[in-house]
Amino acid sequence: MIPSTDAHVGTDLDPDAAPEPDSTQQFLRHVMIVGGTLGDWDDLGVQRWDQRVAELGAVAANAGATFLTLRAFEEGVRPSGSTRWERKVDTCHVIIDPCGDGRARFAQAMADLPPDEPINEATVSEMLYAPADYEPDLIVVLGEPTRLPPSLVWELAYGELVFRPMAWHELSTEHLVEAIGDFARRERRFGGLDDSDESVG
Repeated sequence: MIPSTDAHVGTDLDPDAAPEPDSTQQFLRHVMIVGGTLGDWDDLGVQRWDQRVAELGAVAANAGATFLTLRAFEEGVRPSGSTRWERKVDTCHVIIDPCGDGRARFAQAMADLPPDEPINEATVSEMLYAPADYEPDLIVVLGEPTRLPPSLVWELAYGELVFRPMAWHELSTEHLVEAIGDFARRERRFGGLDDSDESVG
């Protein structure tokens, strides 16, 4: 059964609860889910891919996100024919990005940067995330928190990471709803440190 996806970021994810003004409410524009190898992606099959994109895109759209990027955790050892593709689901633009090597993606973005463009954070981000207009606010990583995905490099600076220790094929809409709820309860510091964090320094 697909859980209700009428979720408002900053609320308790109750679809019947009207959102109240809240100065601490998170602003969720771009969600990224990172998981599986390219072989795992191929194993999912066309029908399950279509279903997954439709369901996860609906959750992201109902949470207010205008972009959802699905990215492989790493390339893996099996050869794959996976290619990049996109689909519009409600008000959310879903980007399926099989690139499992963040360093290769960064190098390609730099190579694709027009020669008359300045090299700065804004122009590099634009090349890396296009057609998304902004970097991910929430990054859901399918894996243990002891290992970061090789497919992420630039994205780790400001995105809020939520780890879910599960395999790619186990991902469901419920897991995304839970991750959005986790995100909504956080106080974002965009790479900064909390003065009360005793584990730092």
